[in-house]
Parts: sequence; C-alpha cells; structure tokens
Amino acid sequence: MLKIETEREDDGRWIAAVPELPGVAVYADTEREAVSKVEALALRVLADRIEHGEAVPQLEQLFTAA
Repeated sequence: MLKIETEREDDGRWIAAVPELPGVAVYADTEREAVSKVEALALRVLADRIEHGEAVPQLEQLFTAA
C-alpha cells in the first residue's frame, strides 16, 4: 500500500505526495482534491513503470499469468 502525505501550505493550498514515488506530488485548493489528484498521478507513474519493464514491488503479486 502506498502512503499519501498531505500538508497545508502557508498560502492555504494543500500539497499531497507519495513519498515512495519520487516526484509524485500535487497542489490543490482542498485536501480532498489534492488526495484525488495525487492518487491519479501515482497510478499513471506506476503504469508507466510497468510499461517500461521497471519493478513495481507493490503490484508484483497482484496479477498472475494463466
């Protein structure tokens, strides 16, 4: 399971990040929106890693070939 960290900035915006995936961080007006956006970004990053043959330990046992 990937952990999402959120924090409210001094200017009122929210930042959400997935520490296990470097560069996966977003800003939004609300915490809920930030979490939603960072989840979508994390899924895109994971899909890109899979397509390029990179290891994605969190998903290695999700699928099995029949």
